Amino acid sequence: MVCLRAILDSDGDPVTLPVEAVKAYLLDLQDRICNALEAEDGRARFREESWQRPAGGGGRTRVIADGALIEKGGVNFSHVFGDGLPPSASAHRPELAGRSFQALGVSLVIHPENPHVPTSHANVRFFIAEKEGEAPVWWFGGGFDLTPYYAHEEDCVHWHKVARDACAPFGADVYPRYKAWCDRYFHLKHRGEPRGIGGLFFDDLNEWDFDTCFAFLRAVGDAYLEAYLPIVRKRRHTPFTAQQREFQAFRRGRYVEFNLVYDRGTLFGLQSGGRTESILMSLPPVVRWGYDWKPQPGSEEARLTEYFLQDRDWLAGV
Repeated sequence: MVCLRAILDSDGDPVTLPVEAVKAYLLDLQDRICNALEAEDGRARFREESWQRPAGGGGRTRVIADGALIEKGGVNFSHVFGDGLPPSASAHRPELAGRSFQALGVSLVIHPENPHVPTSHANVRFFIAEKEGEAPVWWFGGGFDLTPYYAHEEDCVHWHKVARDACAPFGADVYPRYKAWCDRYFHLKHRGEPRGIGGLFFDDLNEWDFDTCFAFLRAVGDAYLEAYLPIVRKRRHTPFTAQQREFQAFRRGRYVEFNLVYDRGTLFGLQSGGRTESILMSLPPVVRWGYDWKPQPGSEEARLTEYFLQDRDWLAGV
């Protein structure tokens, strides 16, 4: 159980945290990622929609679709606040009862059309709960993970190497801990399989001082493009068949199942009165389910779950 840190000055009084600095970074991160993905796609452009939350706050939703590379994607910024917490945030944290809150974050999901290019997801966020006369309670969270359909070992190694390098300045134990957390979190319990090949996942981060935690958030957020774009460039022109697109649609069904059943961000957004269209932008545009569907034994499709979708150490010996 993570101990939620409150910040006090030398006189024991609550310290005001630089929420605006976090917000400025997140807005800039959204801009940089959208610009890079537009340039990579070469045809489609993000459509932006600003929205307001009646209970407090709002966001900037950006969606891209029907591109030369990206079939559907979204890169969203939100900053919501209110006088009380939704059940998803307060159920296991009774110490937050009666506090107002602010939640800021950038969340993205990119679904390429080509089944040889993996789906990618990233999220970085900051949460603070305050009560007059008491110290604020705060934490950071986030990470990034990769969901391939036709996987390649060198891509998995590259993805995890970038993740490890982003964590390295903060301690040798950070990548192994947050890699393992990612493996546990992005797991479909009812299917008994991971959603993808993992990456990083962390939440309730306040074990360091505020500045170090914020620096780690920036390191993870900045690493996403470095991890993803080389894989995109390597695989985007690989020819694919209708059968491979069908397999991609079945595997996307697993993605939908996870987001609607387990994802904490989805649950928090819906329970806090967030904008439904923005919250569900992560869902792929084309998806299939089939009763007791399984890939052909011994096929390239079967190898995805038999070899790649395993909680393995991709950097062993690297």
